[in-house]
Amino acid sequence: MKRSVMTQSLAGVFVLISGQAVSQTYPVKPVRLLVGFPGGSTTDIIARTYGAKLTELLGRQVVVENRAGAGANIAAEAAAKSAPDGYTTLLGSPGLAVSPALYSKLGYDALRDLTGVGQVSATPHILVVNHALPVKSLKELIALARARPGQLNFSSAGAGGSDHLGTELLSSMAGVKMLHVPYKGGPQAIIDVIAGEVAMYFAAMPVGLPLYKAGKVKALAVSSTQRLAFVPELPTVAQSGLPGFEHTLWSALLVPAGTPREIVMRLNAEIVKAANTPELRERLATLGAEAVVTSPEQFTTFLNSETEKYGKIVRALGLKAD
Repeated sequence: MKRSVMTQSLAGVFVLISGQAVSQTYPVKPVRLLVGFPGGSTTDIIARTYGAKLTELLGRQVVVENRAGAGANIAAEAAAKSAPDGYTTLLGSPGLAVSPALYSKLGYDALRDLTGVGQVSATPHILVVNHALPVKSLKELIALARARPGQLNFSSAGAGGSDHLGTELLSSMAGVKMLHVPYKGGPQAIIDVIAGEVAMYFAAMPVGLPLYKAGKVKALAVSSTQRLAFVPELPTVAQSGLPGFEHTLWSALLVPAGTPREIVMRLNAEIVKAANTPELRERLATLGAEAVVTSPEQFTTFLNSETEKYGKIVRALGLKAD
């Protein structure tokens, strides 16, 4: 019995020491950061902003790898099926919470196959339309959509993305029907709004704001609960006739399930440091985004609640991406 207790004690000490050793030596090679959207998209910009800072803090290159398509599920599945050694990470978005209800078949389960390191940002959306569209406000857009049911179209960065679901939520609350045109990323989605191929896009701020400021598109409203200091002229969706509306694009760092706890906590500590640097916060602010970091446990709770919330919305609207 004494030998058994001693063996267990030694085993516990070994695990503690080995865990500390992993944390102290990690990383010894470059770290991949998978992104489910193309270059220039909101998630890509945030990934590269954090990636540059994490490269400094970790002392190893953080390489952003774009794997666009299927509502960001290509990147998420690749991350979920990677070795749980801390050298493959994922910058996830609301698609992780939406996809289980939107797709009948997925090659991964985000809640089972991925481990959250922590949320890293929150970004409101900006509703933009083509200059030729005869509307000057969200109320006028809704009136036009009601007069032309199913005729107005809207773009998104992919089925199940934050911009797609935000528009569907807006349409549902306004009681209008519009045609969804999915793209592989935000830049492509907004290019066709500028060209007049698509009427509108509920763009994440980093994609929509620069083009609105440059006069390429008209902006009608923002998705936040209050007006934003950098676009004070734009009302919120709630102020424009849809009280209670709020929709935000979040980004979070995740790793494959089974990644050592010590590595998860090391990565969390580094994203906290990165988020607290003035240069990163200022960079995100210029894009209309905010640095927000949570613990792994807080993000797990958040992802569970988001999955439940979006699942109800997707099922209520009868949305399917298959």
